[in-house]
Amino acid sequence: MTGKNEPAAVDGAGIRRAWDELLKAEPKLRPVDAAGRLGVTEGELIASRVGERAVALAGPYAKILQELPAVGEVMVLTRNPSAVHEKVGKFDKVEIGPGHGIVLNHDIDLRLFMSQWRSGFAFEQPLEDGAIRRSLQFFDRAGVAVHKVFARGDTDMAQWQAIIDRHRAPEQVDTIAVKPRPAAPADLADDMIDVETMRSTWADLQDTHDFFGMLRDLRVGRKQALRLAGPKFAERASLDSVVKLLEQAARSGVSIMCFVGNPGCIQIHTGPVSNVRAMGPWINVMDPKFNLHLRTDHVADAWVVRKPTSDGVVTSLEVFDEKNGNFAQFFGERKPGSSECEDWRKLVEGLVDRETSAA
Repeated sequence: MTGKNEPAAVDGAGIRRAWDELLKAEPKLRPVDAAGRLGVTEGELIASRVGERAVALAGPYAKILQELPAVGEVMVLTRNPSAVHEKVGKFDKVEIGPGHGIVLNHDIDLRLFMSQWRSGFAFEQPLEDGAIRRSLQFFDRAGVAVHKVFARGDTDMAQWQAIIDRHRAPEQVDTIAVKPRPAAPADLADDMIDVETMRSTWADLQDTHDFFGMLRDLRVGRKQALRLAGPKFAERASLDSVVKLLEQAARSGVSIMCFVGNPGCIQIHTGPVSNVRAMGPWINVMDPKFNLHLRTDHVADAWVVRKPTSDGVVTSLEVFDEKNGNFAQFFGERKPGSSECEDWRKLVEGLVDRETSAA
C-alpha cells in the first residue's frame, strides 16, 4: 500500500501498450522523447518493460559501478534538459563514499552524488536493424535519468550479464513511484549579499573546487555571484559563445574540458575536439570517443569566469538556461600544479561580449 505522503505508481502495462503504439509509427523514437509524449517520466517508461526487456536492479548502485571495470569498454551518458554528454572508455579508479563518489579514468571521468540515485534497470532496446542496444540506466526520485552505461562491441558481455545477475532485485515489478524534484530555492536579494566579502574571498581562492563552498557559505546563487563579482572575475559572453568556442577549439587543436551534469552525476571530457557540427538548434561534437549535443537555443546567459588558484588564474565559460541553471562548463585542459594553457585563455577571453560588459 502506498503511504499517505508517497506518490502512487502508474500502471506499467498501460505505459507499455501506449509505448508500443508510438513505436509502430515512429520506430526510431528515443525513450526520453516517448516518455514526454506519453506524459510519464523516462524512469516510469523503462520500468514498464520489467519482465520483458528490462531487469530491475537492487541498490546500493555504487556496488554496480565498482564492478564495471571488469566489463571493459563501454559508452557512458549523462545529460540534463539542455545538453547530452557521451564518452567511450573504461571504468577505473572508482572511489565512492557514503554520499559522493568519483571515477577518475581519463576517458570516463565522473563526479557522483549517489543520494540522488533511486532506481536502476538493465534494459535491452531492439533496433531497426535487428540489433539490441544494452544499457544500465539509473534514475532519481523524479524518474529523471542521472546516468546511463551502454555496452559496445568490445564489452565483455559475460561480465556484463554477471553484474546484472548479482544485482537483480528480488521483486521484479514494472512500476516505480516518482516524486517531482523540489523547486530550486530563490536567490537572496542582491542587497542581502555581502559583495565585498564575496569579492575578497574570491580573490583568495586556492582551488577551483573552493568556489562552490564560497557560494554556499555566503548564500549567493552561482549566476548571481557572476553578476556581482565585477569584471575582474566575471564578464558576460555572447550567447553564441559555445558555438564559437567549440569551432575555434576544433580549428586550433586546443585541448578542452567539458562538464555536463545533473543532480546525480557530472561527466567530464578532457581532450581536443575535431568534428563540430551545427544541426538546427543543436551544436554537436561527433568525435569517435566523445559526443556532445547542446541546445544553443537554451543558452539564456553565458559568462567568462576567472578563478584564482595556487597555480594561477583558471578561466572558464559557463552557460545558463532561462531558469539560471548552469547546464555546461568549459575549461582548458590543465594538470594540477600547472598553469593554464595560454592558447586556451586567449580563446575564451575572446568570447567576452564587450558591449554588454561595458554597459
